[in-house]
Amino acid sequence: MKAPYKTEQNFREILKNFDDLNDPRLKDTPRRAAKAYEELLDGYGQDPVGLVGNAIYSSSMDDIVMMKNISFESFCEHHMIAIAGYVTLGYIPNGAIIGASKLARIVDCFAHRFQLQERMTMEIADALQSVLNPKGVAVYMDGQHFCISRRGVRKQEASLVTRYFLGEFRQNPALRHEFLISAGE
Repeated sequence: MKAPYKTEQNFREILKNFDDLNDPRLKDTPRRAAKAYEELLDGYGQDPVGLVGNAIYSSSMDDIVMMKNISFESFCEHHMIAIAGYVTLGYIPNGAIIGASKLARIVDCFAHRFQLQERMTMEIADALQSVLNPKGVAVYMDGQHFCISRRGVRKQEASLVTRYFLGEFRQNPALRHEFLISAGE
């Protein structure tokens, strides 16, 4: 974040509404909270293309490459409350593959921002398409939104599933079905 001191002051103001700031236990809480949010929202300072760097490798692989169960944590942009879940990514190489850890880094880049899961699903797919130019991209996300499970309607077991397909995954229903079965849907 650009202004950690201002963020710390803002947390101090929020905390005043709920507790006594003269309590010694809370003395450092605004600073710690500002630092925590700086780390949790570090996706704003990241460029997904830059994260990949030179981790793109020539390959003759021409079938689906998938990474399943990439955990993510984000914040709902409506309530600033946690979203947590898993992403499964798939792509069909077009002469190149990407280092596996970079798939997780792309997910984190977008998860570490205030988000809507629906938009994040598309952002991840678009970023992978942009950096790799594969024949197709598929993204499947399953997230639990604490604004649903911990407040409001309080549906603890509810999860939101979003999917987004590009290229051959969008055009070929059988390929899309194969990905979704492998993703666990």
